[in-house]
Amino acid sequence: MNKRSDQSIWLALTPLYSVILGLAASGLMMLLLKHNPIEAFAQLFGYAFRDIYNVADIFAKATPLILTGLAFGFAFRASLFNIGAQGQFYMGSIGAVVVALKLGFLPPVLLLPLCLIASVVMGAAWGAIVGMCKSRFNANEFLISMMSNYVAVAIMNFLVRVPLKEAKGEYPQTDVISEAAWIQSLIPGTRFHWGFILALAAALLAYVILWRTSLGFKIRAVGMNRSAARYAGIDEKKIFVIVFAISAGFAGLAGFMEVNGIQHMVVQGFNPTLGPEGIGIAILGNAHPLGIVLSGLLFGALKVGGNLLTQTTTIPSSIIGIMEGFVMLFVVLSYFVQNKVILAQRKRRLAKGEDVA
Repeated sequence: MNKRSDQSIWLALTPLYSVILGLAASGLMMLLLKHNPIEAFAQLFGYAFRDIYNVADIFAKATPLILTGLAFGFAFRASLFNIGAQGQFYMGSIGAVVVALKLGFLPPVLLLPLCLIASVVMGAAWGAIVGMCKSRFNANEFLISMMSNYVAVAIMNFLVRVPLKEAKGEYPQTDVISEAAWIQSLIPGTRFHWGFILALAAALLAYVILWRTSLGFKIRAVGMNRSAARYAGIDEKKIFVIVFAISAGFAGLAGFMEVNGIQHMVVQGFNPTLGPEGIGIAILGNAHPLGIVLSGLLFGALKVGGNLLTQTTTIPSSIIGIMEGFVMLFVVLSYFVQNKVILAQRKRRLAKGEDVA
């Protein structure tokens, strides 16, 4: 193995180093709070993998995280920033719950696919608006998608307080959907449902689109160099709309997973950090579908073990968010270091007259 291969392996492993550094930094925070970080981490991962219920819960919590991670990662491949996964998730939740409530008399074989389609369509339509603003007015997609979250929250709040409010009229939530619309558990007695398999299928679909289709080639070409893509005849404005519609569809699908698989209703303000966490998961996974799946499982384990840790010790619950934040911070720093190292290597090879491809 030559020196260049060794350097490539080292660069490829930098996200793993970032996770270790993030957990180490979290451990220092625990020391400041006068807690033993070694014992805390041992308890955290011990709780996460203690029994079949907790292990199954890791997959249940990872399912929507993988999908919101795909929402950001897919758009990022076109050098677009989809910060609106939270709103797209809420719109998908609304689509799923409306179909489940209005068509609850249908058998599961018909009702569940309709709920799934409604969630994807609602999320995709909400995201396509951002893509059209980018395409038509060259608006900043970062700001537009971020502000769309607030509009989606307002729409959801209105719906659960007026037209979709539960029958008793006491709480800002919908009625519980019929059992025919529930996603069945893969392991009885746990929350691990077959929605996780759909999340894996969505990740595979994202991979196939990006790396095995002409559309994916155009998306990546626009992401790497818009001027060159435009010169090659690629309609970048059309790509903007398509990318946002597909990426938002993934986030909308997460709404179906949560409503039909876990919550069985829509409650005002539920899962308020799902979108932002998806961004961190996509960054940790290098915006690659496989990396996003693995990152989602890591975050799922941190959530399951962390929640039990904070319930059984005096460690504050905010430590889980701190862990996730430190991991994301070090991942971003690792990519900065990677770029600097790669540029330095290219300059050095160029100076020696070597091939820099």
